[in-house]
Amino acid sequence: MDLPSYRREPGVHPPLASPDYRSTRLRSPRTPLVLLPGSLTEVTGPLFAGDRIAPNDDDLTRQHEGEPIGQRIIVHGYVRDGDGRAVADTLVEIWQANAGGRYRHVVDNWPSPLDPNFSGYGRVVTDTDGHYRFTTIRPGIYPWGNHPNAWRPAHIHFSLFGRAFAQRLVTQMYFPDDPMFSRDPIFNSIPDERARQRLISHYDHGTTQDSWAIGYRFDIVLRGRDDTPFETEPDDD
Repeated sequence: MDLPSYRREPGVHPPLASPDYRSTRLRSPRTPLVLLPGSLTEVTGPLFAGDRIAPNDDDLTRQHEGEPIGQRIIVHGYVRDGDGRAVADTLVEIWQANAGGRYRHVVDNWPSPLDPNFSGYGRVVTDTDGHYRFTTIRPGIYPWGNHPNAWRPAHIHFSLFGRAFAQRLVTQMYFPDDPMFSRDPIFNSIPDERARQRLISHYDHGTTQDSWAIGYRFDIVLRGRDDTPFETEPDDD
């Protein structure tokens, strides 16, 4: 049986060690990686489907009694393979900071207030066309201590599961015209400028709703020449 694999396109994905991204100095491996063979159980299950989705998992502005603070946005896009074919039944999860740039996380001590009406987590399953859609609020930028006067650009984390836990990919979506791009070593750890641009969403006027929400489109390509850069490990930064 041929097991699925994802070849890392040269220059597209960030290296395991990026000296300007300070935490990779400790977390990057010191010895060559050992590829462990996946068993049939690991590559065939569990199967994700729509029954994993709870009401309002796709709408992060309606998960609590009140409205969260911030600019309401709609983020949507398609998940495609390297040949442009739709990838259906993919579990897409997101997590993000609130409008003040703070995560609902025990180690986040950034003194911006928590929003009681915003958890910052959502999930959907792509439809038969490979389409996903979330309603949320635009996250704020936040300081992260990597270097003097370091601020992360506004971003939303994405996790995509294939047909099993062994088929998980993680990436980040950014917003157009963010002034922090040139200062962010995570964004700039991707060597290829064209690959970096594939992490930036596009303003979508067709999705924008009058007096209600701004639309952004973020398409994800899993492999091939135009694939979306993915991280080597989950990271909350």
